[in-house]
Amino acid sequence: MGSKQITQETFDDAVQENITEFEMEPEEAVREAVQQFESQGVDLSNIVKAVRQPASENGQRQKHQILLTLDSLGRAVADSDLAELPEQLASFSAQCREQLAFRYLAGQNGAYPVVFSACQLASGDRRREDAELALAGIRCVRNACLKHEQNRQDFVKGGILPLLTGTITQHGDSADVVRMAASALRVMTFDDDIRVPFGHAHDHAKMIVLENDGLRVLIEAAKAFTDNSGVLSELCATLSRLSVRNEFCQEIVDLGGLNFMVTLLADCMEHPDVVKQVLSAIRAVAGNDDVKDAIVDAGGTDLIVLAISHHLANPQICEQGCAALCMLALRKPENCSVIMEGGGALAALQAMKAHPREVAVQKQACMLIRNLVSRSRDFSQPILEMGAENLITEARAAHRDCDDVAKAALRDLGCKVELRELWTGQKGSLAQ
Repeated sequence: MGSKQITQETFDDAVQENITEFEMEPEEAVREAVQQFESQGVDLSNIVKAVRQPASENGQRQKHQILLTLDSLGRAVADSDLAELPEQLASFSAQCREQLAFRYLAGQNGAYPVVFSACQLASGDRRREDAELALAGIRCVRNACLKHEQNRQDFVKGGILPLLTGTITQHGDSADVVRMAASALRVMTFDDDIRVPFGHAHDHAKMIVLENDGLRVLIEAAKAFTDNSGVLSELCATLSRLSVRNEFCQEIVDLGGLNFMVTLLADCMEHPDVVKQVLSAIRAVAGNDDVKDAIVDAGGTDLIVLAISHHLANPQICEQGCAALCMLALRKPENCSVIMEGGGALAALQAMKAHPREVAVQKQACMLIRNLVSRSRDFSQPILEMGAENLITEARAAHRDCDDVAKAALRDLGCKVELRELWTGQKGSLAQ
C-alpha cells in the first residue's frame, strides 16, 4: 500500500479532466485515474472511485451519493422529523456499510455531528414505537466505525458510549435494539484498522465498564431474553471484549454473567454460532484465576468438552473450546484433574486429528496438553497413550507457528525433542 495521500477533490478533478479533455467514458476515466495515482505510489483506500456529476447550471458542484444522503439525513435532523429519520438513517447506514471510502468521505464532511444528533433524537423520544429509530441510528454508528479507528475515537469523544448503554436500558424490551447496541459497543473495542499502528480498543473497553456501567447493563439486559439465543450470543460476544482486566472478569461473575453463559451453552448446544461465542466469552473471563475455579464449579469443563465433541467438524469451536480449557488448566493442577477426568485431553487430540491444516486448532490443543502436564506429570503417560506424540510432532512439522508450543508440549510430556539450530552466521549464506 502506498504511503502518499490525495484528497477526494484531487481524484475527482482528475476523473473529470479525463472525461472533458480526453473524451473518455466515465468508467474508463475512473480506471485511468486509479492507474495514474497508483503508479505514483498513492494510497487510494480512502477515495471514492466513482464519477461525481459535473457542475450544475448555477455553478454549484455536484456531490457523491454518500454526501447527498448525508445532506438528506441532516435535513431530517434539523427538522426533528422523527417520521423521516429512520428511513434516512437506514439509507446512510447501508451506504456506509458498502465501503471504507464512503465512511471516510462522510466523516470528512460533517457526518459526526449529524449522526450524534440523530442518535440523541432517537434516545430523547421515549415512545416505544421509536425503537425503530434507535435501531437505525445505532446501525449507522456501528457501520461507520467498522475498520475505522478515527471514526471510533471521534464517536467516543463525542459521547456515543453513554448513548449506547442508555439505549440498551431504555429499549430493553426490543431484541433488535439490544442486539445492535451490544454489537456497536463491541465494535468500539476492535483493533481492526490496518492504517493505524495502534488504536484505543483497551481504553474504550475500560470506559464502557468504568464510566458507563457496561457490564451491569449487558447482564441485566440478558434477563429479558432468556429464550432468545441470538441476543444472548451477542451479549456474550460483547462481554468477551470487555474482559480486559482481572477485576472486570470477577465482576461479570458477581453480576451473574457466568451463570447465564453456562446455561446458554447447555441450552444452545445445537447452535454452533452461539456455542462459539459462549466459548470465547468463557475463555476471556477465565483470565482471572478465581474465575477459573468458578467456571469449573459451575460444570463448565464438561460442557466445553461436550461442545468440542459435538461440533468436532467445526474448527472455530474446536479452537475456542481448546483455548477455554487451556485457560482453565493454566496454573491450576486441580482443574487439570477435572479436565482429564472429563475427557478434555482426548477431545483436544481428536480436534487435532480432525483439523490437521488448521493452525489455530493445532496451536491451542498443544498449549492445552502442555498446561495439563506441566504441573501434573502423572498425566503424561495417559496422554501419550492417546497418541499425542505423533499428532503434536505432525503439527510442529506442518505449521511453523506451532513450533514453540509443540516443542514445549513434547518436552513436558517427556518426549525427546529435536532442537532446530538457528543460523549462526557462519559457513555460507542463509540459503545454504
